[in-house]
Amino acid sequence: MAVLLLLLLLLAASSTSTADEAFIGVNIGTELSDMPHPTQVVALLKAQQIRHIRLYDADRGMLVALADSGIQVIVSIPNEQLLGIGQSNSTAANWVSQNIVAHYPATNITAICVGSEVFTTTPNAAKILVNALKYVQSALVASNLERQIKVSTPLPSSIILDSFPPSQAFFNQSLNSILVPMLNFLQSTGSYLMLNIYPYYDYMRTDGVIPLDYALLEPLPPNKEAVDSNSLLHYTNGFDAVVDAAYYAMASLNFTNIPILVTESGWPSKGDASEPDATLENANTYNSNLIRHVLNKTGTPKHPGVAVSTFIYELYNEDMKAGPLSEKNWGLFDPDGKPIYVLHLTGSGNVLANDTSNQTYCTAKDGADKKMLQAAIDWACGPGKVNCSALLQGQPCYEPDNVFAHATYAFNTYYHQMGEAPGSCDFNGVAAVTTTDPSHGSCVFPGSLGKNDTMLGNLTAPSMNSSSTDSSAYGFYGDPFTRIATMIGFLISSAVLL
Repeated sequence: MAVLLLLLLLLAASSTSTADEAFIGVNIGTELSDMPHPTQVVALLKAQQIRHIRLYDADRGMLVALADSGIQVIVSIPNEQLLGIGQSNSTAANWVSQNIVAHYPATNITAICVGSEVFTTTPNAAKILVNALKYVQSALVASNLERQIKVSTPLPSSIILDSFPPSQAFFNQSLNSILVPMLNFLQSTGSYLMLNIYPYYDYMRTDGVIPLDYALLEPLPPNKEAVDSNSLLHYTNGFDAVVDAAYYAMASLNFTNIPILVTESGWPSKGDASEPDATLENANTYNSNLIRHVLNKTGTPKHPGVAVSTFIYELYNEDMKAGPLSEKNWGLFDPDGKPIYVLHLTGSGNVLANDTSNQTYCTAKDGADKKMLQAAIDWACGPGKVNCSALLQGQPCYEPDNVFAHATYAFNTYYHQMGEAPGSCDFNGVAAVTTTDPSHGSCVFPGSLGKNDTMLGNLTAPSMNSSSTDSSAYGFYGDPFTRIATMIGFLISSAVLL
């Protein structure tokens, strides 16, 4: 009984800490002439360690492919469906039944976007937007899913007027009759204000008044920082200024406890003659800086240390998008999964591990439980068929003699044995892909490049007819029974030690 109680407490603690962590997600648009199959999309997401995505619809094929992937998903009700849902509770209930209940919990749906930028793109539906939010929420309540899945609607930052200095920002007052009940809804349901932020457009509109480095989140000297004359807060980038402007705009309507989720932000990598700053280098700089900024939990000047999780726009270049050339070039990848540019992400975590041209490695996660790491080492060096002789005393990878270093060697060797296959660097969540070579001194890791840029460690994956009980990436951790047995064994041993 005590063991079971301890298991429940550990699971509860784990879910709480995960929910509060800052994350980077990616939007997935589908206006491609050669849209990859959903299984290919999911394979790319896994390979790039992308754990949060936003869909612009609730495509059944994608939701099925995402089942049991561990990826958290925001689905959307397209604007063209809003009028029907906002005018009929039963229509909303049917939508939730077909697109949410039919897939949850196998597909980890965490939120529903009810329309997108409705005020500016579909103004005739704005009057029923709050009704649509409430009807969808009611359908979730009826299915006992209201605690697991949030309901909101992405807003364009353009509805915030007089956005600098942020302390005097306010929403377009002609929208207050809709915004006030909408904010009431978000507050009462514990949801978040979804906001699309594009410093690229702000920069373009000001015709050079906003410095490019300020828009790109590049470091600024103190004399170049923008100062809010009312709060005296210093702003080093436009992204933070817009987020704080939204906080202040909500406060002007007496809402001070609604968190912000940035549902879109990015920078185009190519533009036409009138868009000279839509370049590969600027897109790389903006997205790399933004990812670091979010994952470092920097927060904003108004709310330092408060994470503002953000979805990058977008996964793929959408060549069928209408409009100027830049509209087709916001993506991180082309349809075959090749990076459009190489992100500068070394030292900022494992998400979007494409900041080298070819090579990735598998390392133990910082802060991972030492007993879980040891169990993973035991599996990798046993059933996983990793040759761990380099970790023995007197061998080149013995030092540093700690579980983290030894786990990284075992994980990385297994990862390369498996051909860097998606899913082969997980080990029940204590490992992750990185682009930083963990080799040190005379300890050269498999996959590392030698002096002549030739890959070291020519490894062969275990035979499919191996006598090992499980040749999958998860091995010891793979099936639910084994995972439960492992956890119970771990808990029992912990109880004995206690």
